[in-house]
Parts: sequence; structure tokens; C-alpha cells
Amino acid sequence: MAEVKIPRRLSTAILNSLSAGVVPRVGLEYIAVGRKDEIAALLSDLENIASGGAAFRFLIGRYGSGKSFMLQLLRNYALERNFVVADVDLSPERRLWGSGGEGLATYREAMHNLATKTRPDGGALAAVLERWISDVSALVQRESSLDPASPEFGSKVNNRILELASSMEGLVHGFDFATVLSSYWRGHQEGNDEKKDAALRWLRGEFTTKTEARQALGVRVIVDDDSWYDTLKLLANFVTSVGYQGLLFLLDEAANLYKIAHTISRANNYEKLLTLFNDTLQGKAEHLGILVSGTSQFLEDPRRGLYSYEALRTRLQESRFRQDGLKDTSGPILRLQVLSHEEIFVLLTRLSDIYSIHHGLPASLSTPQIQMFMQEVVNRLGAQELLTPREVVRDFLAVLDLLRQNPQITFEQLVQGADFKPTTQGQDPEQEPSTQFAEFKL
Repeated sequence: MAEVKIPRRLSTAILNSLSAGVVPRVGLEYIAVGRKDEIAALLSDLENIASGGAAFRFLIGRYGSGKSFMLQLLRNYALERNFVVADVDLSPERRLWGSGGEGLATYREAMHNLATKTRPDGGALAAVLERWISDVSALVQRESSLDPASPEFGSKVNNRILELASSMEGLVHGFDFATVLSSYWRGHQEGNDEKKDAALRWLRGEFTTKTEARQALGVRVIVDDDSWYDTLKLLANFVTSVGYQGLLFLLDEAANLYKIAHTISRANNYEKLLTLFNDTLQGKAEHLGILVSGTSQFLEDPRRGLYSYEALRTRLQESRFRQDGLKDTSGPILRLQVLSHEEIFVLLTRLSDIYSIHHGLPASLSTPQIQMFMQEVVNRLGAQELLTPREVVRDFLAVLDLLRQNPQITFEQLVQGADFKPTTQGQDPEQEPSTQFAEFKL
């Protein structure tokens, strides 16, 4: 790694993010270790999506096992393969369904984060529409040799849009979706920014009443809590017609659904999740991939987890032949085991090299020093299984910072000193201390 040149922009993002305990959005290829089988399974899903199919996966693992890292890694792989990607962190305000518009809030966040290879930081919806207009206009011009300023040219482009509408007739709200696209095209042709903005507002789910949408665009429906997933399926078909491989929808922090205290509200969210699951795996959705990450408790808790919802439990419960230590990446659940000591060692070695390159230090830590650090962490925590990547990496980078800023102290003095206390796992923040009486009311 020391011989490999890493842009300072990437090394800054990697070190700052990992020091804060969050996953970097860029540069993941420099620190990815292990997960070979899981990555291969997810890349196979991308191939299926590109060929017109759909995919649904749950990424399940304990806190700090690398779920968010895997989502971001797949996001980067998908962008490189010309997919459109939308990623959302679920929260009390962003769910799959809610009486207060929480499902729509999730859709809006997805549209805000919509990314392509040329717009990896999000906000790509307008760029996708502009690419679509450019492609349609170029096709019509090649076929007709008309001047783009002529009325006949605009009519032929509209005919192309109607062809797109007819291809979406089998999908819910397909005609209205095409009408919105047509309005965007007319706004582009006439130089009318208000029409373009109205179309973008509709696609982003920003209209609050049907009357307002009808006056602005002539459509009968708006994106709301009930229809946002139907719009997502339409968008997956649309981006494919533009030339992208498909749409990837990533949902992180799904334990927030498990934390919903109200039984009916939680069941409604699981019902929506079941709809997404069935549509993708039964072939009702095309060019769409959905990944949901959560803890084992979110999946398996018989009172509040997905297993509490019978329709999901019967679909997700694993085979009775599954045994600990046996890996199976063919089903909808990918379980992320904690990285092995060897894999963590490789990760720390790479981080040590990146740190040295970033700060212009003459040399990184030696192999015996990294081994010493890992051994001290294990000895002081008292349990090898507590070596989760997040805590180990944060402690390791903190040690490197201390050594760089305090040259009078040696690595051995710092790591083997009595004051060295590794970060402990503690209570999983995605889990509640006790849920035994969570729904008990007087």
C-alpha cells in the first residue's frame, strides 16, 4: 500500500470518517477486506438487475460488523457499473409507512440522494432528465433530419414520450408519470423554468395536494405515502430507458422500524416491507434492487422484529439445516460475521500505510507493533469476539494521532501502558436495554 498513490482528498475522507466512527463515502476500495463471498453475491444481483430482473437482500449483522460499509461499497460498485443509486438512512421521521408522511419523507430523501457515476454526491434527478432529453432529441434528429426549433420536431419528440407512456401502461400511475416527463420536455423546449421545476417537484414528491399538481402539470395523482413505491418502480423503468443499468435502493438503519413502539404502526411498516420483498422476488418489479440493513434482533425478535410478522417470518426464516459456521449467500438474508483477526490485521496495516502517506510520515507501524495492538485490545477486553471493526479502527487511529502529536512517547509505552483502555462494545445503540414491558400500558 505504501507504494500506491492515494489522492489526498480520498485519504482525508477515509481517516476523518473512520475516526468519527462513520463509513466514508469514497475511497472504500483502499480499505475493503474480507467479504469476498458476500460481495460476489451482491455483484451477481447487479447483473440480474441489469438484465431486467430485480433483487432484494437483507444485510444482517451485529453493531459494528460492517453493514453500512457494505452498503456504501456496493453503492460505489453500482455507480461504476452505470446504475442509478438512492440511499436512505431510516429514522423516526423516515420510515416505509406513517400516518404523518414518514414514508413520503423516505422517498424524498431518496430523490435528494439520487446519484449517478457523474453525480456521485446526489442531486442527480435533473441531470438524468437532461440526459433523457438529449438522447430523445438526438434520436429524433437522426431519424427525421428536422431542425430542433421546428414545431414538427417537438411533435415527434412528444410522440416518443407517448411511446414511453405506453410501455409503462402496466405500471401504476404510468400515464401520469409520462405526462410529467412531457411537461419537463415542454419546459425545456420553451425555456420555461416553471414547468421544469413543477415536473421536478412532482418527481421529488414535493406536491402536497392533487389540486396543485393538476393545475401545474395536468396530472391526477401525486406521490404520497401510499404511492411512493409505485413511483420508485416507474423511475427504475425510466432510468433504464435512458441508458442506465437499473436503480439500486439502499435502506440503512432499519432497526428504527424495530424500535417503533406502536404495534399497528410497526405492523404497517412491515406490511410495506413485505410488498417490496414480494414485488422484487416475484418479478413484479424490473431493473430494481433493494437492500435493507439491520441487526439480528431487528430480524429475529419474535415480539417486535420481522419474525413477529408472520408473513415475513415464513419467508425469511432460514432452513433447519443451516448450521453455525456454514455460509449461504443464495437467500435473501446475508449475515455479516465479524471480521477474522487476520482480516482486521490486513485492515489495520492498510490504514497505517494510508495514515503515513497522508501525513507525510517516513514509515508506517511494523507488523509486530500492529500485532501487539491487537493482542492488547483482546487481552484488555477479555473476549476475542468483541473485536468489531468500528471500535478497533477508532482506537487504532487514535493511537496513530497520539504518536504523531506526541513524539516523546513510544508505541509500546502508549499501548502497553496501564492507561490504555480500548473502546468497549457496550450496549448496542440499535437495541433497547429492555423491551419486555415496552408495550405495557395502564
